[in-house]
Amino acid sequence: MKKILFIFVSALLLSCSDKPVAKPDNLLSKETMEDIIYELAILQAAETYKPQTLTDSNIKIKQYVYKKYNLDSTTYFQNYKYYASDVKAFKKLYSRVNERIINQKNEIDTLLKEKKIEILEDVPTYTPQIR
Repeated sequence: MKKILFIFVSALLLSCSDKPVAKPDNLLSKETMEDIIYELAILQAAETYKPQTLTDSNIKIKQYVYKKYNLDSTTYFQNYKYYASDVKAFKKLYSRVNERIINQKNEIDTLLKEKKIEILEDVPTYTPQIR
């Protein structure tokens, strides 16, 4: 989550420059960019919570996402920078990602209650807030 926050703050700083960001040659749709950011958030949270799981599975988060969406790091960062240059739209994008995470959590909580599986008491609950 710290990585996402760092990237978000960096994007905000970059977006405040006087030069407009050029449209990337390989522009990803807003929906695709939202999907990528969502998956990165989920995978990075999983890595933070249980890092051994991804290590044992030999999953490298960014490489996994790049391969899934058939792009490279340059294309991703050009698109990220492009979308981040419009702060209001970028905030809306992150709000949608936040909503998806909350909805996913609620669905999982409902399934756990239906199956009568207790959630571990020592697992902190976190609801991200975008301001």
